[in-house]
Amino acid sequence: MNRATIDIGTNTILLLVVSESGTVLHDMARVVGLGHGIGDRGMLRPKRMESAMEVLTEYARIAEQNGVPAWLVRAVATSGARRAMNARAFLERVREQTGLRVRVVSGEEEAWLTWAGARNGMSLPSGKVAVVDAGGGSTELVMGEDERMAMQISLELGTVRLTETFMDSARYRPQDLARMRNHIKGVLASVKWPSTPRALIGVAGTVTALACMEHGLTTWDRSRIHGTRLSRRHLRSWMDRLLESTPAQRREWAAAAPDRADYLLAGACLLEEVCTTARKDSLYVSDGGVRYGLLSTY
Repeated sequence: MNRATIDIGTNTILLLVVSESGTVLHDMARVVGLGHGIGDRGMLRPKRMESAMEVLTEYARIAEQNGVPAWLVRAVATSGARRAMNARAFLERVREQTGLRVRVVSGEEEAWLTWAGARNGMSLPSGKVAVVDAGGGSTELVMGEDERMAMQISLELGTVRLTETFMDSARYRPQDLARMRNHIKGVLASVKWPSTPRALIGVAGTVTALACMEHGLTTWDRSRIHGTRLSRRHLRSWMDRLLESTPAQRREWAAAAPDRADYLLAGACLLEEVCTTARKDSLYVSDGGVRYGLLSTY
């Protein structure tokens, strides 16, 4: 039968529906910002929850139209739901109204699902592969080889959290960027890489949005982005440009993902620092991630 998965992130909610043979029938993303502004132990905001409910209702309907009952959809919630004090109550409402049974996953499980899904359809060198998922609320770092995990870490660093903590999105200041970079470096200094990975993959919305900007794309085109590479030089260049930008300029540059525009400076900074600590000059860009990793749980 067909399979469907949903990834409820801090910033984005994603749906994947595949046929029994593995053909992708639907691959959708909606930027909702469910976890925006909650801090470390805050509350999901009513308007954000209503927007998320609308998206999840739509996703449940699409899954059922493709032969996957809502209760059979593999649905998980990640960092934002782990931190929000009212997340459990909200997810119970989701179950009652849509039939979706959403599970809040730990940081470690999120990291494994990210690693498993990021490599989907990628041509990679043999040996240990590391994956970085710079999400809105947290960042997952995973390294493994042939399904064996060598490192599995979830860091409370996310593009939305970093931006809300350090930056004024109306006007970026160099001193604020310096503070954010020092914070990122401090957190990443605790990461002990078992060895230098043969390849580093950046996965999900932040890295794909930056790749679209680098390729000059104004609309999303997976065939142009999935499997391409971003170098540290590219990331530093976008950090410089974004630092001097206005909100309108950022949205113009990030036309393929305008709702992410204000968080891409933090994303570029975070990804560049991960490349540095992993001793890699570039990373592969993947549009896989948790929703693809969840396919293995059927």
